[in-house]
Amino acid sequence: MKISIKRQYFIEQLNHCLKAISPRTTLPILNGIKIDVSDDQMILTGSDSEISIEITIPTEIDNEEILEIEEPGSVVLTGRFFVDIIKKLSGDFVDLETNDNFQTKITAGKSEFNLSGNDSNQYPLLPEVNDADSLVLSSAVLKTIINQTNFAVSLSETRPVLTGVNWNFNEDHISFTATDSHRLALRRLLDKTFNTEISNAIIPGKSLSELSKILTDSEEDVEINLSQNQVLFTYGNMRFISRLLEGNYPDTSRLFPENYETKVNVNNSEFYHAIDRVSLLAREGGNNVIRMTVDNNNVELTSNSPEVGTVNEDINASAIEGEGIKISFNSKYMMEALRAIQDEEVTIEFFGTMRPFTITPSESSEVVQLILPIRTY
Repeated sequence: MKISIKRQYFIEQLNHCLKAISPRTTLPILNGIKIDVSDDQMILTGSDSEISIEITIPTEIDNEEILEIEEPGSVVLTGRFFVDIIKKLSGDFVDLETNDNFQTKITAGKSEFNLSGNDSNQYPLLPEVNDADSLVLSSAVLKTIINQTNFAVSLSETRPVLTGVNWNFNEDHISFTATDSHRLALRRLLDKTFNTEISNAIIPGKSLSELSKILTDSEEDVEINLSQNQVLFTYGNMRFISRLLEGNYPDTSRLFPENYETKVNVNNSEFYHAIDRVSLLAREGGNNVIRMTVDNNNVELTSNSPEVGTVNEDINASAIEGEGIKISFNSKYMMEALRAIQDEEVTIEFFGTMRPFTITPSESSEVVQLILPIRTY
């Protein structure tokens, strides 16, 4: 293999590949990035057996030469070390040349590195994903869906299915649900369907987090394909493959009561910053607990720390309906829920002192955040 490639572009693609490489892999060759060069393109592959990323680099992009191929070939080079070298080199282009023993010479400017490589035939094959049926979303929409749900996945492996987001394909919409059993995030894509034999897919939160870092807020299409145990996201020149979590996701529909006892409408940004201020003492107390009191036409947030003091803040509510209520909640959960809603005004519905309450945009039902209150007496 003998090539010359535009260094800055190469760095960007290698950084994407690194997102699939884990230092904890049990297969040493998966610490490397596979470089496969044919007559007219280069394919980079990174994988930790749970996430796999494959990037295709053509010789030209928009009539600009990116890659010059003198001799095809393939090699696997230690991922992070190789990328660090490319980053620290100078010059616009970097040259790679391998011999029959997979020794790879890397040159740019006045620098020359010689790395020991591995035979690419030893690298595991990527999983096959059926691409007959596709769901197509814009990059911006998919990134938003991930941001509105993925933060609520469980970080504990005691119930593995809860470490992923459940994508549920209904006749008239698609729903995305994440829960750690203390709070729940739900996003609905109304009037969007996916013709697939698979009714739902549980995608690991870690995979979605890495995918979100690659996606941009653009209208560029992301094509999504599912098989029984894998999902494929095709985005531009990249194929992102993740395993699916096995198991039955809990039925969360019963968590949403129909008739509220108390309903409050508040400005999202003002409420968020008020909680942020009041939580200064809640965090100092080590429990993040804030009490919210709704009484007549008044909403008040309070918190206290025995060592530091107390804090009270009145909230401007645009509307209050129903009975008065006193309820305590985790301030971190509430702030993350409010961040996931992009609307200016939110509606909070309470169904009792110790029953989960919901936060939704005041003008739509596409996003629902649900939080379990905390008993403080």
